[in-house]
Amino acid sequence: MGIQLYGFWRSLASFRVRVALKLKGLSFEEIAVDILSGEQFKPDYDAVNTERVVPTLVHDDRRIFQSLAILEYLDDIAPEPRLLPIDPAERAYARALALMTVADSHPLVTPRVRNHLIGQFGADDAAIRTWATHWATEGLATYERLLAKRQPAPFTLGAGPGIADICIAGQVVGAHFLKLDLAPFPTVAQLADRCFTLPAFATSHPFEQPGYRLTAR
Repeated sequence: MGIQLYGFWRSLASFRVRVALKLKGLSFEEIAVDILSGEQFKPDYDAVNTERVVPTLVHDDRRIFQSLAILEYLDDIAPEPRLLPIDPAERAYARALALMTVADSHPLVTPRVRNHLIGQFGADDAAIRTWATHWATEGLATYERLLAKRQPAPFTLGAGPGIADICIAGQVVGAHFLKLDLAPFPTVAQLADRCFTLPAFATSHPFEQPGYRLTAR
């Protein structure tokens, strides 16, 4: 099966899909789309994804976009190891945890939101950082409250990582970008540490991508 992933090295949504592909042992070609320089608005990429965001998964000429939809698609085409539980209540719990990042926290700190804050309200770098820190911290605090009530064992829904763990790890990656102290969120931090001992997570971290190494020179 031929799989292409259009993504960007520092995109948290691309990170989520990268992890899922590696957990499932699916080989893929990653094609970089620099969303900071505006490559997503060029005609070539518009032909791939008219929403003009990353990631986009292309599989046998099918184009799948939005990271959560991609993760569920991967569960359908490659059922093992499962990212979502079979039990309906557990599936709902896993999706709820995932959506806290995908729908609540991460959308508020994407480049297009930051650019709008700058263009519409004249926000400077300090204001943008304050904004991003607030929403990243809100997401971490919510996860901490929930995970403290239902301790991961060792992952959120059992022995192996799934969709919720991928999204929580992505929330922690956002904290890495902002250099946030995770000490107030010990349960989240411990779960993330367990995730990043796995090669699928460790090698998918934005700081391990070629694009990051180029910017860090």
